[in-house]
Amino acid sequence: MRQRLTIILTVIVILGALVVLNTITYVKKEKPVDTEMAPNRSTYHSGPTGTRALYDFLSESGFRVIRWRESPDRLLTSGANIRTLVIVGSTQLPFSEEHAEPILTWVERGGRLILIDRDPPSFLLPRSGDWLINMKGYRFPFGDVDPADPKVMTQTVSAIQPVQPTIFTQNIQAVLPSQFAARVRITPTKPVAGVEETHSEEGETKISPAPVVHVADEQGALLVDYPHGAGRIVILSDPYIVANGGIELRDNLQLAVNTIASVDGLIAFDEYHQGRGVTKNALATYFAGTPVLPIAAQIVLMILLILWTRGRRFGRALPLTQVDRRSSLEFVASMAELQERSRAFDLAIENIYSRTRRVLARHAGVDYNSPRSLIANRVASRSSLDAQKLDTLMRQCEETINGATISWRQAIDLVRRLREVEQTLGLGMRMRESKQAAETI
Repeated sequence: MRQRLTIILTVIVILGALVVLNTITYVKKEKPVDTEMAPNRSTYHSGPTGTRALYDFLSESGFRVIRWRESPDRLLTSGANIRTLVIVGSTQLPFSEEHAEPILTWVERGGRLILIDRDPPSFLLPRSGDWLINMKGYRFPFGDVDPADPKVMTQTVSAIQPVQPTIFTQNIQAVLPSQFAARVRITPTKPVAGVEETHSEEGETKISPAPVVHVADEQGALLVDYPHGAGRIVILSDPYIVANGGIELRDNLQLAVNTIASVDGLIAFDEYHQGRGVTKNALATYFAGTPVLPIAAQIVLMILLILWTRGRRFGRALPLTQVDRRSSLEFVASMAELQERSRAFDLAIENIYSRTRRVLARHAGVDYNSPRSLIANRVASRSSLDAQKLDTLMRQCEETINGATISWRQAIDLVRRLREVEQTLGLGMRMRESKQAAETI
């Protein structure tokens, strides 16, 4: 017990030392400051550059919104039936052409892609018929611009009004972008008729590939959408309009709701490219930057080391300790049951009495074949037993062995009295037999 206590105290001391060491060496990382140079457009982020306010508003307003944290190729195989995919700002994980391909395929099948960025990847802006779509006028936000200050973000900027009544501009008088807002440039590659719908000779309605401008000023378009296959691509050229720091200005919130929720169905905000993909361990992400993970790793290493050392044999192999689990009357009860079925109680008494007589003779210092009365008198003279009672007990056992009739109750009584004699004299026959067996091994 003392050895185990020493091991436990040693483990506690080591754990305490590890905790103190990790606490001393831990350097708390300062929370990064939100800037327009390195924004975080995630719906989990509540800072001025995040979009959590918009996500919570849509969710509480009854719209079906989710955070999409899986790879883009899952859009083609997922059973989530996503109708609208929203990608906001310059993402934490850059887009690649490999990721853009399944997204555009999904749009061609009827999906709706909403890009809210000042400079979206060119491979997410496919050509629409004879129209080329790209961005212009994007000014990088150098300097210490505070995205939480609307006056700084919107200085030298005037509110922009819708250019035509559409589903995106309902209940909107004017929106207020930031001073870093870009504009969508629509370039025809050859002269085309700018009509939205045309009718073929068969009477089928065809959608014109010409982009539709919803909000614009003299510098260019701020909100545009155009068809791509059976779906549509929507471009809003300033994420500040939907960000936490600018969504409350003018009719920015209304424009965001109209743009994102204009079509019924499930709306998914891309969190995979915001660094929130399901490939990351949620528990590890939660404790990232804290000493909890190093402490846990050290504890696991120490437990494995203890198990390894305890599992190795130290010294020579020792036999297992043999503990006599039997009670004093267990053998008698078992034999009594057998003898009751076979009606051979004399055999049970003979087995037990012969060993008891041998020990009594040794205790009395006489030969095993000495007279019964001599053995009883010698044993009585050296103990507190009554010689006459001991002689009677021995006589009854010998008569039973020689064929006297006896019931199973009487047999159990004789065995019990023999055991009492052994206990009184301290003969300990069972303990002696166990020692002899151990010495034999």
